[in-house]
Amino acid sequence: MTQPATPRAVAPLFGLLPFLRPYWRRWIAAFVALSFAAGATLALPVAFRYLIDQGFSTGQHGNIDRYFLALFGVSLLLAVATALRFYFVSWLGERVTADIRQAVYRHVLQMSPQFFETTQTGEVLSRLTTDTTLIQTVVGTSLSMGLRNLFLLIGGIAMLAVTSPVLTSYILLTLIGVVVPILLFGRRVRKLSRDSQDRVADASAMAGEVLNAMPTVQAYTQQQFETRRFDASVQTAFVTALARIRARAWLTVVVIVLVFAAIAFVLWLGAQAVLAGQMSGGQLSQFILYAVVTAGAIGAIAETWGDLQRAAGATERLMQLLALQSPVSEVAAPQVLPAQGEGIRFEQVGFHYPSRPETAALQGFNLLIRPGEHVALVGPSGAGKTTLFQLLLRFYDASSGTIRFNGADVRQLALNDLRRQIGIVLQETVIFAGSVSDNIRYGRPDASDAEVHAAGAMAAAADFIEALPQGYDTFLGERGVRLSGGQRQRIAIARAILKNPPVLLLDEATSALDAESERQVQQALDAAAKNRTTLVIAHRLATVQAADRIVVMEAGRIVAEGTHEQLLSSSPLYARLAALQFGHGS
Repeated sequence: MTQPATPRAVAPLFGLLPFLRPYWRRWIAAFVALSFAAGATLALPVAFRYLIDQGFSTGQHGNIDRYFLALFGVSLLLAVATALRFYFVSWLGERVTADIRQAVYRHVLQMSPQFFETTQTGEVLSRLTTDTTLIQTVVGTSLSMGLRNLFLLIGGIAMLAVTSPVLTSYILLTLIGVVVPILLFGRRVRKLSRDSQDRVADASAMAGEVLNAMPTVQAYTQQQFETRRFDASVQTAFVTALARIRARAWLTVVVIVLVFAAIAFVLWLGAQAVLAGQMSGGQLSQFILYAVVTAGAIGAIAETWGDLQRAAGATERLMQLLALQSPVSEVAAPQVLPAQGEGIRFEQVGFHYPSRPETAALQGFNLLIRPGEHVALVGPSGAGKTTLFQLLLRFYDASSGTIRFNGADVRQLALNDLRRQIGIVLQETVIFAGSVSDNIRYGRPDASDAEVHAAGAMAAAADFIEALPQGYDTFLGERGVRLSGGQRQRIAIARAILKNPPVLLLDEATSALDAESERQVQQALDAAAKNRTTLVIAHRLATVQAADRIVVMEAGRIVAEGTHEQLLSSSPLYARLAALQFGHGS
């Protein structure tokens, strides 16, 4: 048997309290304005009653004028109070929604990459937009309307009882037949609302993924396939939303029919009472107006209840997201990172990616990188080279073993303190939708224009930057679509150079460059690597021959290390890689 919905159905809305509490003064002001508006509305039928009984019935012009002025005064109070209520609750809706969006975005930015292995960015964006918009509707409109109509319902019933206790008793009996459908339908509307929001999030996630991969989609001529896939997702969302709309429509029909059927019956009884001389015409008019107010309040509460159901689902999703804790967390009392020490040490480090628990990315890994040393990591794909960078930056925590930076366990350091010491250039270059200067200055936001230009020059990027329409002020478009792959990579290198960290991580930093650009960037990187620790991942062995030490990795372990010449004779794997790249004469 289906259990009727209870206040627990909207219990997730209590999760909004931390966002509502800071604005309690405005909530009080809105509540006062709402109370005056409701009071003025409840006073109007009384004014009409006296207008009829003491004005029209007596034929005294003075009374008529007096009650019309009273009616105008009440309507003026209603107008002012309604306007103030609208202003305050609309302000609160916008402010609270902005705070929630900021809190969710700030929280997501603190999550480690592990979070994004299982969560699509499109889903996060859906929660930031669609879900918060539902909350804005409730906080800025529905909640105050619900309270206003609750006041009108309670006040209307009270005034009905004062006007005619007998007729009111009939109305109260009929209310039972109205409230039960609201409760029964409410639970179903909430479930359908949650399903509808989930399907919209799925469609948004799919669209975001495809739009970020448009060159691949078009190169493989998959536009029609992706269109059909998105159409199917949107259709699923539409069908789910239609079920929610249908349930709410039935709820509206049932409530309106039952309410007005009950009122019509009670008013018929009232007309009989007037004809029998048991009520005055003014009393019946007052009773009719209060009955209309009460019926309207019930209908509005039914509508608001549906909005609250949808907002409860949205709030639940947002609170679930805010409740998620990053697997990589800040230590409560972080250590101070020593300014000097032995360098970077990996001690018996083992690691499994959470999405691939059956495969060890690293196992029993030991390596010491001394301060100022230039170390290259080579090996086949999947050897664990990039994983070392991920663990050193604490994007993930090692499954076993310890990573030390100048003797301090990286898990005992503040994340910002650790990451400030490291500059990185990834194989997949990230360019933001801003100017060239904005992208380079991302490495150090307080850098001067001269320092930005110097970093661009060191990265062999100055020539092509100055040839752009606005030079360093040129807007690069989303993900740097106006630049070639090599140009994007050189801007990323300039960003890392500008940061000027003691440790530099280069993950295939020259992979997208032509021979001439690679030579120029390699010279710049060699200059940038002086007096700093540099860890380089490279498949092109020509770019790492000058490294102080080359570490050969395979299946998450070190299989050899030494200089280029040493490894040619001591490491079959390195010799095979060299033969493939340089020819058998190497």
